[in-house]
Amino acid sequence: MVTPTAAATLDERQILAALGEVMDPEIPAVSVVDLGIVHRIETSPGAIRIEILPTFIGCPAIDAMRNAIQERLAGLARRVEVDVTFEVPWTSDRITPEGRRRLRGSGFGPPGPVGAVADIIPLLPATACPYCGSRRTVLENAFGPTVCRSIYYCTNCRQPFEQFKSV
Repeated sequence: MVTPTAAATLDERQILAALGEVMDPEIPAVSVVDLGIVHRIETSPGAIRIEILPTFIGCPAIDAMRNAIQERLAGLARRVEVDVTFEVPWTSDRITPEGRRRLRGSGFGPPGPVGAVADIIPLLPATACPYCGSRRTVLENAFGPTVCRSIYYCTNCRQPFEQFKSV
């Protein structure tokens, strides 16, 4: 473990590795790194500053993520600051390939590319089922448990699943 006095020697890879252990509070299979919300990492002697992007304005999980990041990095520097920024908008294209794999493995449909036809005509089969891979899916409800997800149903394996919206 790195001591707080060694913070000046930390590099971005070490901090990203630690952040890779901070999981999304709503989907604990995906880290904040794989979700793509880490916008900026700054270090100075004894301090780490992280900027994160909310997936949506008013995201209910943002405070939980900020606190989890502060807790995880607390032993790495005397001062850890985590700020929310809107400098650039978060888009679903920021989700890493590993994050998409983990979403599928957890029964969530990862979002398609931003601007895909499915964003314009949501009644078309927009996504493959994360359980069986079939594209015979139907939008059941555009408004899932959170603003960033919709509910789909697979007519092949008859499983409902949550699909992340492309943003």
